[in-house]
Amino acid sequence: MADAGAETESLKAYLKEHRLEATLNGLLNQIVVDRPSDPFAWMADQFVAHSGETVPTAEAFAQDVDGARFLQQWGALHASSAPGGSAAEAPAPAAGAAPATEAAPASSGGEAAPLAKNAAKNAAKAEEKRKKEEEKERKRREREAAQQKKLAGPEVPSLTIGNFMEHSFGTLSINSAGVTGRTWTAVGDLDASAAGTKVWLRARLANSRQQSAKLGFLVLRQRLRTVQLVVQGKDMCAFAAGLPTESVVDVQATVTVPPAPIDGCTQSAVELSVERLYAVSMAMARLPLQVEDAARSEAEVEAKGLARVSQSVRLDNRVIDLRTAASQGIFRMQSQVCQLFREFLVGEGFVEIHSPKLIASASEGGADVFRLGYFDRFAYLAQSPQLYKQMALMADLGKVFEIGPVFRSEKSLTHRHMTEFVGLDLEMTFKDDYHEVLDTLERVFLHIFEGLNARCGLEIEAVRRQFPFADLKFKRPAFRFTFREATQMLREHGPAIGAEQLAALEAQQTKAEAAGREEEVKEAIKLIADHKAHMATVATHGELEDISTRDEKLLGAVMNRFKGIDFYVIDKFPADLRPFYTMPDPADPTVSNSYDIFIRGEEVTSGAQRIHDSAMLLARARSMEVDLSPLTDYVKSFQYGANPHAGGGIGLERVVMLFLNLDNIRKTSMFPRDPNRLTP
Repeated sequence: MADAGAETESLKAYLKEHRLEATLNGLLNQIVVDRPSDPFAWMADQFVAHSGETVPTAEAFAQDVDGARFLQQWGALHASSAPGGSAAEAPAPAAGAAPATEAAPASSGGEAAPLAKNAAKNAAKAEEKRKKEEEKERKRREREAAQQKKLAGPEVPSLTIGNFMEHSFGTLSINSAGVTGRTWTAVGDLDASAAGTKVWLRARLANSRQQSAKLGFLVLRQRLRTVQLVVQGKDMCAFAAGLPTESVVDVQATVTVPPAPIDGCTQSAVELSVERLYAVSMAMARLPLQVEDAARSEAEVEAKGLARVSQSVRLDNRVIDLRTAASQGIFRMQSQVCQLFREFLVGEGFVEIHSPKLIASASEGGADVFRLGYFDRFAYLAQSPQLYKQMALMADLGKVFEIGPVFRSEKSLTHRHMTEFVGLDLEMTFKDDYHEVLDTLERVFLHIFEGLNARCGLEIEAVRRQFPFADLKFKRPAFRFTFREATQMLREHGPAIGAEQLAALEAQQTKAEAAGREEEVKEAIKLIADHKAHMATVATHGELEDISTRDEKLLGAVMNRFKGIDFYVIDKFPADLRPFYTMPDPADPTVSNSYDIFIRGEEVTSGAQRIHDSAMLLARARSMEVDLSPLTDYVKSFQYGANPHAGGGIGLERVVMLFLNLDNIRKTSMFPRDPNRLTP
């Protein structure tokens, strides 16, 4: 009996593990209807049909005491419920069944009937409950499936160039497998005159908004231009809503004219009704930087209390940051500066050259150079093309210019210094006076300024929206004065303007204190202390004393206030402030034939007449304790006969930064390099 009891427990465990309660309820209901003569065998057959095995076996259960008692009761029930109300012959015990330890008294038909009725009633209730549970489970699964389908959107086909026109939306693989013959339209060319026409666009998804299950809106961005699209239809809307921002899409749409201009889009006079929409490239669902955040102005950040995107975050995610309208404007203007520089000089008879950037010694005898291994010796990255420009003139090229990288190993973490930048260099011979060259340099700048204003209106305004600035003030011809005159203006007008600047800084500190912005307070306190220290020196600045970066900025404010200009030239710099190859002034040896060009109080060009007499060059180098032995080829080039010449170098990134009055040169360098940054 112990074995039979163990098998009973095994049955209970089996039922619990496999959740067979519902099946058992159904079988109990069915057994009342079928009334088999051998209930154990019948039940065993049902379990075999359901699961392929019986646990425990019918024979083993029949030997159980409870099993034998149930068999006797079943026989009485079977007999009392026979047709006609007569007792039926009791079924024989199952083979091997042990006799009951206590015979159950014979039951009359009246006693058995209520038992059968209750059993049937209970079985019916169990069956009804089972069906309800099954129905509940079915509906739950349907809801889950519907929710998953809703989240996943419609089934999105993966398309190729060969079959994409068979579907109105999907992902489109562009792998040069064929040509579609589609005619493309630029977003910037869309206007009301195109109403009613169908166009193909490829652009980025700037943002999306689902109005309802069957209506949505998209904004596409293509460089500096944006346009709004209307999406209709349940599946199309679901597909569009699932596209991550910054994805690249192909769209076929009909141009329409909205009843009112579309706010926030450059192409505000039109709206596109989407007919086909394909994802050419899906962006990440979660980007490290949102273009929308990177494009906010300081005023918007302040007004809405939004998080400010730091410069380091922008540079760490530079590819995304470059997609903002301001960045697009900056680098398209930078391209124009190079084009304007080149076209002017070519028109003046200049020849473009390309000098080496790997050199055997420091370009100008200085220590701020990058040294690197070069086979069995060291080489250096060129600080400038200066010496090679001069040697090119000695080769009778006459007038030369170059646009190329410049490297400076300076540990300067300022707003205007980088370890690598783009130099716009020129050098030319002259006939009588180095001012012939300075005149050319000034005209180069004026050509660039006027060209930017004429060609880059859209780009200028794109930058201005995020980084507000006043237009650059300049005159033709450029304003030019000497170093002595510049320091005199600094002494005369600097203190008053400096006092105004100090008051503004103190107001800034007060505002930060009221807002509880501790970091800004600390920064303001430092700026105030530095400003006061500087202002203590301005009124007594020597006439040939070097002008610092702070002096330059203050002088820029003076020139703006009293001369109404932001672009000017300082001539005749002190001789001891210039390189060894700078020609001294013949009438005043304390100054030199050298000049700097300024925009908004910051130097963008440094230049001079170069010493072309080899004996004078050697003597000048000795007096300044410059070792010319590494520059033998340079010195020899003048011994072969040399023309008088002069030139200058311009920092491309500085020109763009200062034309737009930006606060940091890293905004105008695509992938800036400084002592702390080598990536991306």
